[in-house]
Order: sequence, then C-alpha cells, then structure tokens
Amino acid sequence: MPSVAVKLYSVYFKLILKHKLQAQIHSVPSSSDPFGVTSRPEEPSAPSNPSFSSTDGVATKDIHIDPLTSLSVRIFLPDSSLLKTHRRSSFNGGPNPSPSPSPSPRRSSYEPGSYRGYLPDAASARRLPVILQFHGGAFVSGSNVSAANDLFCRRIAKVMDVIVVAVGYRLAPESRYPAAFEDGLKVLNWLGKQANLAECRKSLGGGGAGGGGGGVGERKGETRRRIIDAFGAATVEPWLAAHGDPSRCVLLGVSSGANIADYVARKAVEAGKLIEPVKVVAQVLMYPFFIGSVPTHSEIKLANSYFYDKAMCMLAWRLFLPEEEFSLDHLAANPLIPGRGPPLKCMPPTLTVVAEHDWMRDRAIAYSEELRKVNVDAPVLEYKDAVHEFATLDMLLRTPQAQACAEDIAIWVKKYISLRGHEFSY
Repeated sequence: MPSVAVKLYSVYFKLILKHKLQAQIHSVPSSSDPFGVTSRPEEPSAPSNPSFSSTDGVATKDIHIDPLTSLSVRIFLPDSSLLKTHRRSSFNGGPNPSPSPSPSPRRSSYEPGSYRGYLPDAASARRLPVILQFHGGAFVSGSNVSAANDLFCRRIAKVMDVIVVAVGYRLAPESRYPAAFEDGLKVLNWLGKQANLAECRKSLGGGGAGGGGGGVGERKGETRRRIIDAFGAATVEPWLAAHGDPSRCVLLGVSSGANIADYVARKAVEAGKLIEPVKVVAQVLMYPFFIGSVPTHSEIKLANSYFYDKAMCMLAWRLFLPEEEFSLDHLAANPLIPGRGPPLKCMPPTLTVVAEHDWMRDRAIAYSEELRKVNVDAPVLEYKDAVHEFATLDMLLRTPQAQACAEDIAIWVKKYISLRGHEFSY
C-alpha cells in the first residue's frame, strides 16, 4: 500500500484540485461574458537556463513557436551532445558496458559552458534523438515549465541521452478540445520545419560561423545571407539544427499528455512521408487519461483512488470537451471505440506505464492488448503500490520508484533510437 505520507498528500491534493476545477467551472466563458478567463493558481515554475547545470549537465531554453496562441516549448539539451564520439554505457548497447563513470564531455572550442545561439558545423555536432513530451494535469492544469515537469524532463534527457522538447499546450476550459491536440500536432510539424530549414541553411552555405573578408567576399557573404533569409532559414532553432535527429522521434505523454501523444502518433501515421524528415519511431504512454462509458473493473473498484479519482476526472472531462460533444466514448477519451483511425496495426511501438492503485489502469492495459493482437510491440510496465503520476508528481519525483521508472522506460526506448542496436527487451 502507498505510504501514510502519500495518503495524506493525496487528500490535500484532491481538495486543492476540486477547488481548482470548481473555480474553473464558474469562470468558463459564456455568452454573456465571451472573453472570460479562467482563474488558475500559479504553479511553481523552473526558469530556463542555457548553461549546462552542474548537477545534471542539462541546458534549457524556452521558445514561443506560435504567434497566434500561447503555444511554447522548452528544450532540454544534455551536455553529452558535445561529445565528439558516442559514450559507451549499458543503455546504448556497447559491447562492454561498465558501471564506471563516463568520461567528462569534451567541449568544443566554440562552447565555453552555455549554449547561446550558434549553429556549429555538422562535423562537430553529435545528433541525438528527439522526445516530444506532453505534461499531465487533466487538460486543465500543469505546465511544461513547472518545477516538477522540468525535473522529470531533465531526468529523461540524461537517462536516455536525448533532446527533450516539452510542449506547453493550451489548457481548458479557455481552450477546449481539440486545442491541446492541435498544439501537439503543430509542434510535430514545427520540428519537421526546423529540420528542413536547417538543411536549407546548410545547402546554401549558411552553416559555417566563420567571418568573411572585405570587398567582394563580404558582398558575396551578404548576398548569401539574404538568400538564406528568403528561404526562412534564418529562423532555424540552433540547438535542434546542431544536435537534433528528427528521424528518431519519440512521443512521451503523462496522464492527459498521453492522450495527446497518442493523437499525435495517429496523425503522424496518417501523414506518412508528408512529415519527413520527422519519423515517430515509438511512443510512451504514462498512465494515460482514458475513460469510457462502460466501466472497467479498476474503474469500479478504484473509483476513489489516490490523487486523480474518477469524480475529479469526470469534472475535468466536462471542462475539456465541448458541451455538444461531451461523451465518455469521445475519440479523445476512449481508445477502443470503433472508427478511431488509423488501423491499430499501423501504430508505432507503444510502451504503456500503469500504476496498481490507479483507477484508469485497466483501460490502458486493454488498449495495449489490442495493439499486441495486431503485432505492435506494446508492452505494459505495471508498478506495484504505485499511484497515478507516481513518477511525475512533485512530491514523488525523487523516490526510488520514480527513478526506476525513468530507467525502465529508457531500456525500452533505446531499442528504437539507438544507432547501434540494443541488448534489452520487454
């Protein structure tokens, strides 16, 4: 059973969440007040820092990527991106894994300790897989820059040796379905655009950082820069251009973020080559926020479970789905209803993480079972004595179980993002 501290915090968490949801219900924009804005308490946030942290070696930056909405991303870049060669570890399939500490990264001459905005030559850049991460919060709360989500993404960036792009999607009830889902897809398309812009810049000779000489050489350099700008390559995001490998893209969603990740994966399958060079090679659904009109065993037995119980989640769904579309068998809510394209056999490999004391667990397991029936690699990691968001909630993030979960996810994900194969499997 969960500890006494977890039980007490769960009671407090539910009281606060209930207050938030009820406050949002009363402040939903109406016909008499179409510009009403939800009152949402501020969550503790972590500032971005382009310097590599002395504790975990991860640098971060925030980017507002849509001028028409609040959509933004936080990029997490591990210092291993500056290594000239790949480090050997038990996670990347090296022939002689060793528990000894990895050598310190050899930083290039252009990198004094923080990533500021350069675009290094391809020869000096190490390409890392990209993980698009969608935070939880029942669609009505949470943030990609919250202190808890920042710590979780840092952990993922280090243990998996990847670039993490945490998506700050729009929240309900100001922005109801499909706003959050559209934001997830928009970030995936933005990632592809960034890769294409970087390639354009390189093709036009804009990747070098060297200065030109005077006279004719300087005029040629200015002409080249104007051509590059005309193609839009001047807007390239340098961290992703230098180190991102969009052909090894993984979607990772937490709770309601898992619903968004699954939607983005389905749209990526439908788009096919239209999103190249981006390729979604796998997805990770951490205790997905699924529901349905016909209750499962866990939805009956654990309806009053810890943190996010069924009553609270019903309120959240009413805030998220438009009133005229509200249904527990909505496409966004129930992954097992008929007509939810594309065919399951086309879905990418899907790892599902569930908790023993989470009322949503059975439906997530059933979805994974349906994927396996059509030969999709879809294992389930179930954690005993665990609660919803046991690996991502603020007070539980530093527990051994949360750390173990991140490492377990890394073992599976490495099968699909490692360039040298992988020795572990589920």
